[in-house]
Amino acid sequence: MDNKETNAGEVRQIDLLDVLFDPDNKDPIVLMDENGKQMTFEQVAVIPHEVKKEKRLYCVLKPSDKIEGIEDDEAIVFLVDTDSEGNSVIKVEEDEEVAIAVFDKYYDLLEDAQKEEKAKQTAKKTTSTGKAAGKSTSKASK
Repeated sequence: MDNKETNAGEVRQIDLLDVLFDPDNKDPIVLMDENGKQMTFEQVAVIPHEVKKEKRLYCVLKPSDKIEGIEDDEAIVFLVDTDSEGNSVIKVEEDEEVAIAVFDKYYDLLEDAQKEEKAKQTAKKTTSTGKAAGKSTSKASK
């Protein structure tokens, strides 16, 4: 669980999954590295993926701060897991093949969403063009 400060300055517990699945959340995700240094990330995606017949949940986060070895346009794949107390936690996915598979799935989902958006825009143009043509035709026939 993460802590989040309220307006009154008190700290309340929030579950990581609530943050990851909140479509309205635009707040950065702040993590601590092994040295206790805070690192800020922007959430890119949450991707379910099966590894060895085990369903797992991953999140793709883009560092807001410079991290050595990570380019500005790169993101990191994290495994969403639970700790010994049952709290949601994330860990960097260390298996490169799994991380690549999660990125591939993300790119496929992104491509599907772009195709869907393009189809919606084409449908809107077709509908509005058809209506306009219908109006002009009816005016011409009067």
